[in-house]
Amino acid sequence: MVTFVSNYYRTNRVKMRLHNIDDQKSMTPQMALSFLKEGNKRFVANLKAHANLLEQVNETKESQFPFAIILSCIDSRTSAELIFDQGLGDVFSTRIAGNVLNEDIIGSMEFACKLAGSKLIMVLGHSHCGAITGACKDVKLGHLSNLLAKVDPAVEHVKKYYPDLDIKSKEGVDMVAFYNVEYTINHILTKSTVLCEMYEKGEIGIVGAFYKVETGEVDFVKEMFVE
Repeated sequence: MVTFVSNYYRTNRVKMRLHNIDDQKSMTPQMALSFLKEGNKRFVANLKAHANLLEQVNETKESQFPFAIILSCIDSRTSAELIFDQGLGDVFSTRIAGNVLNEDIIGSMEFACKLAGSKLIMVLGHSHCGAITGACKDVKLGHLSNLLAKVDPAVEHVKKYYPDLDIKSKEGVDMVAFYNVEYTINHILTKSTVLCEMYEKGEIGIVGAFYKVETGEVDFVKEMFVE
């Protein structure tokens, strides 16, 4: 059965991959999310659909038409292309410790959506996050201090609404990581008029997700679309 399913995905790769600008233009934000959900299911089942990377290098040498931009952590276990089983040219991958926002990341999202045609913005947090752990422990270290300060709203939220939870415990850190995703996606539109206008027109969607490093599964915690 595994061999059959794996071969099916490989032979039907063309149905899951954007080859030209017309394909990208016809995609909806909801379709973009469904591609990522299906990809994570393949990842968890160890059924890789995107095996021929050299072929993909050749296909994308002239142009790229990614359908989504994914903001994730720099954690070595959270490569978006692997987690969602996407190939070269399928997604923009933006990574920073703690998957926090800054002006450069907002600019990257504007480039991806307004200029390069991506239809979905995803913020992907994860369990066992070292950056979130640092924020929960109020770590101070050079430039890292300013980065971790961006997680403070999520830290304060958990302290306020879960007063009995040890903020430095695994459960506390994961709770902060979860709310940091929600905080981040809620502030994308307030920080960018470009993305806000695209979202209100239904041209893009915004999704918050949480990756469990223990299992490889992604929980999709908030989906924002305008019909």
